[in-house]
Amino acid sequence: MQGISGIIYLILAACLLPYVFAIIAKMTGGFKPHDNQNPREFLAKTTGLAARANAAQQNSFEGLPVFIAAILMAEYMVVPQAIIMNLGIAYLVFRVLYGICYLANWATLRSIIWLLSLLCPIFLLVITVKMT
Repeated sequence: MQGISGIIYLILAACLLPYVFAIIAKMTGGFKPHDNQNPREFLAKTTGLAARANAAQQNSFEGLPVFIAAILMAEYMVVPQAIIMNLGIAYLVFRVLYGICYLANWATLRSIIWLLSLLCPIFLLVITVKMT
């Protein structure tokens, strides 16, 4: 992946990741077609793995704005593609690992990986600022 198409794929992958956790939450929680009347209420009542998958989904959505802003600002300010791609891929890897830790109920490791994932767009924004 190079150039702008690589950036688009990074953003797309980050945007789709929460839906993976939503599917896991619904499948493990016993989601039925009639639950689609009020899926948020259904997910709010889940426990165990389904509740953790739902929490991973919610946190994945919460992390998107800073990631997308950092990627787009770095691209706009012409940060070298290798830096954008490396930090973007690292973010995605950390977010997947974060989700796995959430599903496995490894709270301490999950929090460490969450911090590492947050640092990726922060570093990208800092690099972007230094280029101005």
